[in-house]
Amino acid sequence: MDSFDKKAVAFLMAHGRATWAELGHILGLSAPAAAERVRKLEKEGVIRGYAALPGPEQLGYPLLAYVSVTLASQRSRSAFLKAIGRMEEVLEAHHVAGDDDYLLKVRCRNTQDLDRILAHELKAKHGVARTRTTIVLATAKETIKLPVAR
Repeated sequence: MDSFDKKAVAFLMAHGRATWAELGHILGLSAPAAAERVRKLEKEGVIRGYAALPGPEQLGYPLLAYVSVTLASQRSRSAFLKAIGRMEEVLEAHHVAGDDDYLLKVRCRNTQDLDRILAHELKAKHGVARTRTTIVLATAKETIKLPVAR
C-alpha cells in the first residue's frame, strides 16, 4: 500500500459514503482514478465492505456482554462455530489463547435474553462446558476505525 492507498482507507473509514469526486479531491486524483484505487483495495481485501452502523440501544439491544467460552471437547468445535454463526446476537467470536477457547461479543435485549442465550443456546446444545460472562456497564470507546500507518 502506498501513501495514496493509506490516505484513501483512512478517509473512507471516517466517510464511508463519500463520493469518488470527494475522495479524489482528498487524494489529489481524478474521481475515476480514486475509484480504481478503491476497487484495487477491495480486490486485495484491504477494504472488506461497507455498512451502516446502527445504534444498538435504538434497535432494542442495549445489553452488551463478553462471554468467555470453554468447549467440552474440541470435537464440538465445528458444531459450536456453525451455531454461533447463526446467532444474530453474537456480533464477534474470537478463538483465544489462555484458559478459554472463545471470546464472544454478545448484544441482547436484557438479562433474561442473555440467560436464554447462555443456558438454552450455548450450554444446552453446542458442547459448551463453561462460560464466564462480563456485562458492560458503560462504554468509553468503541470504534471500527483502525490506525493506518502514514
